[in-house]
Amino acid sequence: MTYALAVEALAGVEAPPRAQAIRTLVAEMERVHSHLLWLGVTAHEAGFDTLFMYSWRDREAILDALEALCGNRVNYSVNVLGGVKFDVTDEIAASIHQAIDILHPRTVHYLNVVTHDAAFLQRTRGVGISTPQQAELLGLIGPPARAAGLRRDVRADAPYAAYAAYVPQVITTTAGDLAARCEVRVRELFESYRLIREVLNTLPQGELTTRMKRNVPPGEVIQRVEAPRGEALYFVRSKGGETPDRVKIRTPTLCNIASVAVMAVGAQLADVPLLLAGVDPCFSCNDRTVRVRQAGAGDQLLRWGQLRQYGIDFYAQKRTATHA
Repeated sequence: MTYALAVEALAGVEAPPRAQAIRTLVAEMERVHSHLLWLGVTAHEAGFDTLFMYSWRDREAILDALEALCGNRVNYSVNVLGGVKFDVTDEIAASIHQAIDILHPRTVHYLNVVTHDAAFLQRTRGVGISTPQQAELLGLIGPPARAAGLRRDVRADAPYAAYAAYVPQVITTTAGDLAARCEVRVRELFESYRLIREVLNTLPQGELTTRMKRNVPPGEVIQRVEAPRGEALYFVRSKGGETPDRVKIRTPTLCNIASVAVMAVGAQLADVPLLLAGVDPCFSCNDRTVRVRQAGAGDQLLRWGQLRQYGIDFYAQKRTATHA
């Protein structure tokens, strides 16, 4: 959607209201699927594999609804320049409502787990704290920023698609720790459920696309959207033609990943897997590694599975010692 919005801005074209609403609908459905995926990954890294399996089981409901709408479960191919290529029929709307009916009560349970379960909070409360000042300095975006008390959400700050009509409530906390990042994401699920129902119940009538110019006028534009992980930014430049001169993409992970090194100071090595999971990194968006070795200094290179298991075992022993 970000690229389509950028090119439409260069061309001086605006998608029809129905298309804008469908874009908003799909964006919120994607947010639900992404946050549930994240919840499962985070639970797995902490050793809570039952929660991992339940959340991924429930994620199937929204993926099935996305498949009913556009034929795909992950890469939706909904957006085209000038609008969207799939419509929401009454049958599809009913299937989406049904998915939300399934997910809402289960999300109530997940919220209770991340805010009250003693074993979960042992791994998350007071871990990886980021103050509002640190979050501002590090340039955090998305749920990690909102968990630190920064009210940052492109949907509210610079509405795009139909977000001016379907206004999201920005979920924030001030604790700034890993528990807060978990709580913010789970609470955002409820807000996405509300927005999805609101769009379905008030979907404008009209066309799905508007005519695009074959040759986009010269110019350049920056377009931002609030992706599930945070602000995604596209820079698009045209020299006047059918092909862009330059497209630069900055994904949310690039802004958030560096904060892990800061938040890890003073933490246990066992906390590192969850600190990484807390920013919901997309490594394929940010896949680069530098290994620094000091002369004469010994080091140990752990595979991810070894580090994850070390964290699980460390806290299991700690719980055993506490109850002994």
